[in-house]
Formats: sequence, C-alpha cells, structure tokens
Amino acid sequence: MQALYESNLTSLPLINKGKVRDIYDIDAKHMLIVTTDRISAYDAILPTPIPGKGRILTETAQFWMKKTESIVPNQLVDEQNLSRYLTADELIQIEGRGMIVKKLKPLPVEAIVRGYLVGSGWKEYQKSQSVCGIPLPAGLEQAQQLPEPLFTPSTKAAQGEHDENISFAELVAIMGEEKAEKVRAIALQLYQFAAEFALGRGIIIADTKFEFGEDENGVIHLIDEALTPDSSRFWPAASYQTGANPPSFDKQYIRDYLDSLDWDRNPTTAPVLPEDVVKNTLEKYQEAQARLTENL
Repeated sequence: MQALYESNLTSLPLINKGKVRDIYDIDAKHMLIVTTDRISAYDAILPTPIPGKGRILTETAQFWMKKTESIVPNQLVDEQNLSRYLTADELIQIEGRGMIVKKLKPLPVEAIVRGYLVGSGWKEYQKSQSVCGIPLPAGLEQAQQLPEPLFTPSTKAAQGEHDENISFAELVAIMGEEKAEKVRAIALQLYQFAAEFALGRGIIIADTKFEFGEDENGVIHLIDEALTPDSSRFWPAASYQTGANPPSFDKQYIRDYLDSLDWDRNPTTAPVLPEDVVKNTLEKYQEAQARLTENL
C-alpha cells in the first residue's frame, strides 16, 4: 500500500497543515480535511509514514461521530461528493481519507478523559497521589481503573510545542464557567458511552482526547477526530491486568519504540522508523478498527 505523507491538491486552497491532517478551503461554510499517513509522537512529526493509517483514522472518526450524534452534534456534512471539487487524480490521491466538514470555531483546549491510571497520570500519582492535580485514593496500581473517569483538559499548543495540562479553574478562565461545564459534561458522556461500547467489542479505552468547536450560535460540536488509535489508548480486554502498562492497539507502541532510542525528542531530529515498527503499528491500528467497527 502506497503511503500519503503529504497531500497535494491544487483545486482547493490549502488552509493549514497539522501534524496529521491537511485542511483545504471549500467555501464560507465548508472545508476539506485530508488525513494523511503522517504520525506524530512527543510533539514531533516523524519522517516515516504508516501506509493506510489516514484511511483508518478517517473511517474510525466517522464511525464514532455518527454513533454519538445523539450526545453532541459533529462537524460531518451529509453531502460528501468530493468530485464536485477535485480532479480525478486528486480523488484517487485522497481516496478514503477526505472529509467535507462544517467550518466551526475550534475551542482552544483539548478535552482529555482518563478512565485508568497510566502514562503521565501514573507518574504524577506516584509522586503526589493525584492526576492533573485531582486527588486520588491511596493504594492504586498502574493501569488500574479509576474510581470514576477524570476530565483533565490541556492547552492546544502550536506545532512543535508542548500541550500543558490545566485545571478546571483555568479552563473556566479561558472560556467561561458555562461553556467549561458543557465541555466537561459532553466529554465525560462521550467517554462513558464509548468505553461501554468498546468493552463489548473486547477493547478497554484507557483514556482519550476530544476536540470541540462551536457554530455561529455557540452550539458545541465534536470536531477533528474522535476515539481513534491516534487520540486514544486502547487495551485488549482479554489480557488486561494491573501493575504494568498493558499492550495496546494505538500510538503507544511508537512511543515505546522511541523511548528505547537515544533521542532527545527534538522535532528536527525525529528518527526514521524501521520497517518492522511501521508494519506492527499498522497492524495494531487495523486491529482496533476491526474490533470496533466491523460486523455491525
């Protein structure tokens, strides 16, 4: 499978290139999101793509957005006729990875929900018995399910810079109490719905990240991606146990590989991925998508 590291469309003006997505302008109300095969870790875009990853992320995000539209509206547009805007060659280039979406005003935070004690949360808990400043009971183990899911927002840093965890009080200062309360409630409801569904498909969603935007009337929408292996930590339920970081169907495999290298996490020196790491990463993403979305 040929990888798409960077899209090259001339029929539409480019608005922005993110870590993974290229965004093109359509009209005053719509834009095109193209999910490439780029992969990022530790705020660096790696030079090696994962062939087909963009299609998996696009299809998985669309699946979840349609499944959760009773909880929160989303950016998807019903009419997805890309041939109205692109040439035949361009359609082939972005096949399966292009989405026409509404233009919405992005909220300036990432809405992270943690259901299990792992990653940076586990590191903080060991030092202060808290996660993102939220106190937790003593005696919890690594990878243990939290007493209740935690909403732990972070800033959305510019490319190459680091996101920073913020308290709920800081979120209120950024967007006001009413909007902050709405974002927290929606994020927690989305996580709880998705976690229950995924568990029935043999996957534990340990944590995940949502992004939201609002329309001209201030109505909050789910945007960007949702509950994909890029934005979530997926664990196989059958082999889950506490006390260690479980194997996962997500980007953690890439992080673990990078942690084994002598790399200072400088984005300008991001390492090339070997073929076996690329192959194994793709297989994990494919497994997550298959478990979550197939045979429904």
